[in-house]
Amino acid sequence: MNSSGRYVKRPCCLRQGGSGVHFARLSYGQARALLDEHTAMRGPGTGWDLHEYRHSSLTHLGEAGASLLLLMAKSRHKKPETVRRYFKPPPEAIAKLTSLLAPGDSRR
Repeated sequence: MNSSGRYVKRPCCLRQGGSGVHFARLSYGQARALLDEHTAMRGPGTGWDLHEYRHSSLTHLGEAGASLLLLMAKSRHKKPETVRRYFKPPPEAIAKLTSLLAPGDSRR
């Protein structure tokens, strides 16, 4: 999306066509297959999962202080319950937040 809020086609992969080389966007399935192909250590289906990036990006944004409304907008979810499934802060982040309630108290 550009600064005016319009979607811009971005070339992602090359393909041979009638009058030469053309750019085409990757589908989700193509991107997932390419990621798996280049990260699989124990055969097909063992590589990184493209969907995990969605989880980790929302978690990192949440830890950085993004509001629930911003997380919903970024993920294009309409329900807060759905976003909560993706936002998984680590125990350290929860401990840091808890420390704000009682600074210097290590029991919490």
